[in-house]
Amino acid sequence: MDFALTPVIALCLFATGIAAGFVDSIAGGGGLVALPMLLSVGMPPQLALGTNKLQGSFGTFSAALNYIQKGEVNLKESAMGIVATLTGAVTGAWTIQHMEAGFLQGLIPILLLGVLVYTLASPDFGDTQRKPKLPTPVFYTLCGLLLGFYDGFFGPGTGSFWTTGMVLFLGFSMTRAAGYTRVMNFTSNVVALTVFIALGNVVWSAGLIMAAGQVIGARTGSSLAIKNGSRLIKPIFITVVFLTTARLVYQTYL
Repeated sequence: MDFALTPVIALCLFATGIAAGFVDSIAGGGGLVALPMLLSVGMPPQLALGTNKLQGSFGTFSAALNYIQKGEVNLKESAMGIVATLTGAVTGAWTIQHMEAGFLQGLIPILLLGVLVYTLASPDFGDTQRKPKLPTPVFYTLCGLLLGFYDGFFGPGTGSFWTTGMVLFLGFSMTRAAGYTRVMNFTSNVVALTVFIALGNVVWSAGLIMAAGQVIGARTGSSLAIKNGSRLIKPIFITVVFLTTARLVYQTYL
């Protein structure tokens, strides 16, 4: 099934891809920008979700590559996290086909609210590199399996949880955490995208147009994040966490 595109819609989707890629490369939450646009142009929800994963995967790849090229991410150090995330995401994607994700809708806003309050209450959160509180292999194994499963199963707020966990338990700066988060997000995004493709729930024409914008926005945003560090990342991160929490509260309780 394909989706009819007019030149105006195509232009709007391309511009939205740029904006979503920019935000997502810095603090995650690009879906908050992209998904409403896909729905607003009349795309059915399942197609919108799959198309969003397609265009978002291009953005996370572009951002992750930039962080790697600029020396903020070492793939060897994150290998265990990638494997654990991949395993968790496959399990989560399989599980969601056999049960509803509704029970998470009430829990996740509460956890995200905790992330928001903690970040606001910690003025120096992620400003500098600190001593880790957990051995790196332990952190990546536990969080990779847990957050990979969550992203494959449900998804909203995954990037926020990764970034917070890396700052809290690995002592990363916000810049470094943003880079490693993009790598993990790309890993689980590919798994989710594969499921959507297998089910035929991707509109390739719209998704690839947005993907072109995503690559531009993600490259620009990640470059600015690397240059400006926590002073740019933190306010955008707080905004994204707030908006994600508000969206989930609205969907669940209102």
